[in-house]
Amino acid sequence: MQVTQTLSEGLKQEFKVVLPAGDLAAKLETQLAEMRAKAQIKGFRPGKAPISHLKKLYGKSLMSEVLQEAVNEANRKIVDDNKLRIAAEPKLDFPGGQDEVEKALEAAGDFSFVVTFETLPSFELGSFDDISLERPIAPVTDEDVEKSVQALADRVREYEPKPEGAKAEKNDKLTIDFTGKLDGVAFEGGTGGDVDLVLGSGSFIPGFEEQLEGAAAGEQRLVKVRFPDEYSAKNLAGKDAEFDVTVKSVAAPKATEIDDEFAKKYGFDSLDALKTAVRGNLEADFDKASRDKFKRALLDALDARYKFELPASLVENEFAGIWREYEAERKRAGQPEAEADKSEDETRAEYRAIAERRVRLGLVLAEIGQKAGVTVEEKDLTDAVVERARQFPGQEKEVWDFYRKNENALASLRAPIYEERVVAHLAGIVAVSDKTVTREELFAEDEEKPSAAA
Repeated sequence: MQVTQTLSEGLKQEFKVVLPAGDLAAKLETQLAEMRAKAQIKGFRPGKAPISHLKKLYGKSLMSEVLQEAVNEANRKIVDDNKLRIAAEPKLDFPGGQDEVEKALEAAGDFSFVVTFETLPSFELGSFDDISLERPIAPVTDEDVEKSVQALADRVREYEPKPEGAKAEKNDKLTIDFTGKLDGVAFEGGTGGDVDLVLGSGSFIPGFEEQLEGAAAGEQRLVKVRFPDEYSAKNLAGKDAEFDVTVKSVAAPKATEIDDEFAKKYGFDSLDALKTAVRGNLEADFDKASRDKFKRALLDALDARYKFELPASLVENEFAGIWREYEAERKRAGQPEAEADKSEDETRAEYRAIAERRVRLGLVLAEIGQKAGVTVEEKDLTDAVVERARQFPGQEKEVWDFYRKNENALASLRAPIYEERVVAHLAGIVAVSDKTVTREELFAEDEEKPSAAA
């Protein structure tokens, strides 16, 4: 085998490989000899078929296997000898064309190919002593607990019919039929029957519920509204509509006693036990929000620190995935309002920048994790698969089999676990100070910047 490096440019490494016909023929003879010992060919005793006859019958198919293995072996040797860190599958080119391939299959000529590797970039991590971050924290207050308990009470609230002729008020529950129209024509999805609606719940589009206040059972009303510009159904967004509404019944909310008996409806022995559980759930939610904000700040700091050439194939694959998701969402809900004035090229450029950030951070976190000895154990993956299966009641076995038989799917579970552990490792190295914020500040959405996870 003759290997010559023909290009070394950035992350791109190219080699020309020549596999001599004699070497290929020798490997073919070895294959034929092994086949002869096992083959049962009609007209010949076992193991006695002539090599020439076997070659006539199977030579071309066997040589195809020989060539494939020779190419794979050559690529492995190039990687090992040159200590290449490969970013993606190598690309092969056959400059001799089909004629050379056919000659090689007949063991009548040398076989040559050009292999191009895209490698991972090398960069210095340095220390993290100069990274200083704030971690927002918000205490769970008694008021937070009371609001959450009240929300539980609202879920199980009972209603009783109002007297005949009584007018609907805020917090009353109406049962209605309705037909929505655009320019006098009923539109798809705009009709409903026996629909329960609590006035003031915000369940319907803005302005709808308010126009039903004061209505009585049996009354018909014409409700005029305008769909929000960002409404999920593109054909309705920003349009004026009218709804013919029939109020079939009006019911007033019953008072809900929040006491030990109420707590028992949720499986707790006492109201105090319910409040303790609610507080624990809130604290878990607050802790997650705090970790998420800290992680975003940490990733921002890393993204600003490291600048290096990125493997084009990784960026392209990441961008393709992001763009598919974007187009699927645009098809479902229409173009986001924030992008209405942008050209497709501008939008593509923005999403490509997101892809580049993800790839860059992924490489940085992988390097940090490798140097820190961060690992994801088999038990971690098993637990992740079990947790995933629980999300699909009745289909647990199918989910389990899917992940256990699909390495790419399993990798999709491994990546976020690994990322979280690297982030936890960094949290113990960088300077972190806690900053007390309000609940609203803690849960306020930041400008969207993607995670490093693909």
